[in-house]
Amino acid sequence: MTAPHRPLDEAVERQRLARRLGPAVAGVDDPASPLVAVDRDAFDANAAELVRRAAGKPVRVASKSIRVPTLLARALGTPGFHGVLSYSLREALWLVDEGLCDDVVMGYPTVDGTALGLLLGSERGRAAITLMVDSVDHLDVVAAAGPVAGVRVAIDVDAGLRLGPAHVGPKRSPLTDVDPVVGLARDVVRRGFALVGVMTYEGQVAGVPDDVPGQRARSFVVRRLKGASVAQLADRRERVARALATIAELEFWNAGGSGSIESTVGDPVVSEVAAGSGLLVPGLFDHYRSFRPRPAAFFGVPVVRRPAADVVTVAGGGFVASGAAGRDRLPLPWAPFGLHLTALEGAGEVQTPLTGPGARALAIGDWVWFRHAKAGELAEHANTVHLVSGDAVIESVPTYRGLGKAW
Repeated sequence: MTAPHRPLDEAVERQRLARRLGPAVAGVDDPASPLVAVDRDAFDANAAELVRRAAGKPVRVASKSIRVPTLLARALGTPGFHGVLSYSLREALWLVDEGLCDDVVMGYPTVDGTALGLLLGSERGRAAITLMVDSVDHLDVVAAAGPVAGVRVAIDVDAGLRLGPAHVGPKRSPLTDVDPVVGLARDVVRRGFALVGVMTYEGQVAGVPDDVPGQRARSFVVRRLKGASVAQLADRRERVARALATIAELEFWNAGGSGSIESTVGDPVVSEVAAGSGLLVPGLFDHYRSFRPRPAAFFGVPVVRRPAADVVTVAGGGFVASGAAGRDRLPLPWAPFGLHLTALEGAGEVQTPLTGPGARALAIGDWVWFRHAKAGELAEHANTVHLVSGDAVIESVPTYRGLGKAW
């Protein structure tokens, strides 16, 4: 368990951050709002921490949590990282064509016939990209796009916790036990695909905070469910792996995420762990027992109004994260310290009022820095990310959106 992080320490850190980021962006030629900044030093420290937690197993970077090619390349250049977990086949093809990665695993199935046609027609793409499937229907979609001999395929196996008829975890693969996995694996091989890997993503462990202030009872229940899930999944993985060994020699077994690294790599079946959010540490990753958060990604919006002495209004800021709607999906006013969203307006598309003691010191034109609840989604709201070290912008780089890529 990590050492506790005291509220006073956090308040000081947040004030220091505001004092660093303000001067850093003052020299930006075109400070468009939102202005997205990534603390490169924190990014690098987070990358090193993920590698340490992975205890010698490779970390495959989840591109959906980054969406900035320069940062993807930086992560891949960190010893201990290897390969990309992609969320779109067109993205995967682009990463390979640009020379950013020669080992891309699709995190999800695709039914993009055009992209599949491009993959099947590319010798380089076929060698570098692994498709994800959990149904013979997925195999049919690929086969409809062209010859499939040697096309790399991995099988996504359900990693949810089963409690009687209940299922706790992401609703992903229908493959919940050995027999259906083996049946699909045999179909994969019979049709001429190359079965090279397996994925078991335990989102109910990796993506759920388990040490939330003010939610002691709920956090206790979450930790109990996580423990039960890890034990049940270890048994399921072992049985599936033993059965698949009679059908194909697998290159990798991918699992987990930033919030579950320790338990994931502790399973001997797993050969690599996926991680992406842990590089930027968005708001949803603040309250885990397994690691102390080190936020690295922020978006700034300027103060444009002062409705009252303890209220300011900033331009925009309403970047709400995907998932089940709730307060945890709202952006967090982060720096300067002492700012809060209002209950009636929340975070708005064109304006966001902020109240609290921190508002009194702000003037029209000052920047307020937020954290998005999720990592990669922030990059969909800006063309450029400014990489900061200390109190200076050292590089401004494009996002996928800034390159005209919408995946």
